[in-house]
Amino acid sequence: MPRLSVGRFQVMATLQAARAYVLGMSLDLAKSWGLNRAIFYAAAKRGFKEKAVQARSGEDVSKKPVEEKPNAFFLGDEMAYKTKRARRTCFTIGGEAQTEEAYKRQIEARFGERYEEAWREALSLVKAFPKETLLSQREFYELVYKPVRDELASKWSKLAAGAI
Repeated sequence: MPRLSVGRFQVMATLQAARAYVLGMSLDLAKSWGLNRAIFYAAAKRGFKEKAVQARSGEDVSKKPVEEKPNAFFLGDEMAYKTKRARRTCFTIGGEAQTEEAYKRQIEARFGERYEEAWREALSLVKAFPKETLLSQREFYELVYKPVRDELASKWSKLAAGAI
């Protein structure tokens, strides 16, 4: 079976998981966070469907108050919803839980046997930034992820293919 390439989605998920892990999350929860944030940014890039539906219906979504949710979790200034599945906490988006198993299927599988090498590189990269940068959604995106996303996608694709 031909190995799939590593794209920006996998880079985002891996770096976000490394970010969460470096900031103190357990590894399984960090992987859930990483997949959750990759899905969030992919949806944001395409435009959130719910907003589009509400906008077409004429509902003014900009004036709706933000509700306090008991299942909201904040990593610095970035928020995601969490839930319990089989007595384990994981993050959720669009009603779907991002489990460690889902991370393995959607992210780790793209690397074949070489995921651990990419993971160590992601940890090293993230650890080079101050905690304040890691706690800021904007700074993490602009300073950590964006400058290396294409380079890492290319490098990790070659790594997964056994070219390096």
